[in-house]
Amino acid sequence: MRFTRRDCLGMLGSAALLPHLDKLTLPNANGSQQSDPNRPFRGAFMIIATPYTGSREVDYEDLAAQVDWLTECGVQGMVWPQNTSEYPFLHRDEILRGMEVISKAHKGKPSKLILGVQQKDTEGMLEVTAHAERLAPDALIAMPPKSARTQNDYREYYSELAKATARPVFLQTVPDANGVVFSLDLILELAGKYPHLGHVKEEHTPSLERIAELAKHRPLMQSVFGGKGGRTWPYELRLGSDGTITGQSWVGDMFARVWKAYSQGDWGEFREAYSKLLLMFTVEDEIPGAGRYLLKRRGIFKTTVSRQADYSFTPTQIEEMEQNLLAVKPYLLRMPTGAVS
Repeated sequence: MRFTRRDCLGMLGSAALLPHLDKLTLPNANGSQQSDPNRPFRGAFMIIATPYTGSREVDYEDLAAQVDWLTECGVQGMVWPQNTSEYPFLHRDEILRGMEVISKAHKGKPSKLILGVQQKDTEGMLEVTAHAERLAPDALIAMPPKSARTQNDYREYYSELAKATARPVFLQTVPDANGVVFSLDLILELAGKYPHLGHVKEEHTPSLERIAELAKHRPLMQSVFGGKGGRTWPYELRLGSDGTITGQSWVGDMFARVWKAYSQGDWGEFREAYSKLLLMFTVEDEIPGAGRYLLKRRGIFKTTVSRQADYSFTPTQIEEMEQNLLAVKPYLLRMPTGAVS
């Protein structure tokens, strides 16, 4: 993941805000104290990572087990497949089967389940949407189609999706298709015409300004979520967002703890919990494949195998990851056995 200068300043702004949170009530962009607790989509929504066997086949057993893990963590929602699920490296049949496995594992769970139906074109998206509809998730999410060339292509793609489902649909604003920016005007237009499209995962730079603007358009915009790996989450909440949709399932327990503190107005706990998350962000940014190492290290996956790259770790990298795990030990549901002491 690469960050622009604006993104870095946003992260610094979030960190700078932390020492003062005990003096704040985190008003949102409309001036109310917090996002409406009655809205169904609020909180830490974790993108489920895709596990693989040693031969790089999807490990559906670990995929289902991850649902149980995130439920134990106490997250408010789960999402699959998205970019941090290695969606671009999954075949259509793997996506369809994965949706079935996750939906079955999620049955009866208290969190929300969102299935990703994006495809390169409208025809493919509608095929996946029809499959997802049969599984009855709580909502759908879709990135822009790779075949798009204009804003109107976006308009037609999401309009067809709106007609294919009555469920809530999250509009994800990145990655851009061929440099076509998902404009705020189009998001509001779609939400106005199709009320169930009034949900967004906003990541397009300048995402903080865009989140603040979208949050002003309540109740048209029913859910406004940030992303970017949770790097600017505290500031997004202050700007009126409802939560984050992020891919660090290996620390789903830490994300859930941050959200619990925020929901309870416990700013001291919020500050401390998020500061610990910053340590894990650093590990992820500095060591390629750290997320895969931690998924295995914490007993969530059997392997560190990825289709995105072949990851291996030096003794120094392992020591760094282990020391950071030790630093956040009080914020984990349980410490992996054999960790450094």
